[in-house]
Formats: sequence, C-alpha cells, structure tokens
Amino acid sequence: MEGHITGFQQFVSILIQPDNIPIIGMMILVLFFTYVALKQARRNDQLIEHGQRDKIIEEMRR
Repeated sequence: MEGHITGFQQFVSILIQPDNIPIIGMMILVLFFTYVALKQARRNDQLIEHGQRDKIIEEMRR
C-alpha cells in the first residue's frame, strides 16, 4: 500500500496551503471562543443552582 494517502494526510496537505492559513487561524479562534462561552455558561448554571442568580450580573460587570 505504498503511495496510499490517508484522509488525515490529505486534510493536512490542504490546510497547509498558503491561502488556507487564515482559515486555520479562524478555526482556532472559533474553538477558543466556543470553549470560553461554554465555560461561562457552566459557571452561570452553577450559580443559578446555588441560588446566586444576582452574582451572574456582578461577574459580568467585572
């Protein structure tokens, strides 16, 4: 099976093309901000469960 290119190898070869580099940056930013949003949503849910709904607004103002 020499010369056989896996799907991952093909994906990487497309990503490293010079005109696709900004897309990689965008993907990283989307993943980062999705993580931050989900982390904050989890924190807000925990505050609501503990009856501290008012603390959410206080944390947002910081």
